[in-house]
Amino acid sequence: MDESHTPRPRGRGIYLLPNLFTTGGMFAGFYAIIAATQGRFENACIAIFIAAILDGLDGRVARLTNTQSEFGVQYDSLADLISFGLAPALVMYHWALAATRLDGVVPGKIGWIAAFLYAACAAIRLARFNSQVGQVDKRWFIGLASPASAGLVASFVWTCHDNGYSGEELRWFALGVTVAAALLMVSRLRYFSFKGSGPRSDRMPFLVVLVVLVVLVAIAIDPPAVLLAIGVLYALSGPTHALWRRMRRLPPESAA
Repeated sequence: MDESHTPRPRGRGIYLLPNLFTTGGMFAGFYAIIAATQGRFENACIAIFIAAILDGLDGRVARLTNTQSEFGVQYDSLADLISFGLAPALVMYHWALAATRLDGVVPGKIGWIAAFLYAACAAIRLARFNSQVGQVDKRWFIGLASPASAGLVASFVWTCHDNGYSGEELRWFALGVTVAAALLMVSRLRYFSFKGSGPRSDRMPFLVVLVVLVVLVAIAIDPPAVLLAIGVLYALSGPTHALWRRMRRLPPESAA
């Protein structure tokens, strides 16, 4: 028997590659929590965005290396709960929501309840996403994705902190941002996923590449403000799309 055509088994190490990206993202989320408890809010916000970048890479690496697994899917969800659920909630709590206790016992409880609401909604969002894999149109997210919600919260804290605003003076506005981001995650609003569909979905037109380059340059000039603007616009795109369909009297879109 000619063994020259026998396929060689894939090295076991390559299966660790996507999970290493997932672990790196989880580490960044955990670091964000530690940094927030120490009052280093800029570092905490940057860590959340690093976690988001790594979260976007682990799935792509798994597909490119053909190393997808059920373990990787579940591990990624647990890591996301830390990086995009607990980390943003605790960063916001230590920066602003903890200061609600200055207004009394009951307002102080509202502050940590809002932080818990965010973490709980992120968990629900992740669980719903996992249960709907293969059942929904890949072009759309149902509800604001947890990385996008975390980016909105982190960029808000980062921008305010960078411009000299304290969380104490913005505590009630910060509470509103936290609750809004939480509810958008568990809403039925549709958000464009940028994943496309079909065999040629990985190809982008030249105009899209140009826009991405312009955005990257803008982010390099003023990271927190540009990231906040992107986060706000994307968060508003869901309600805007739903309102546009209602005004056009279009039939409601099915989840499948």
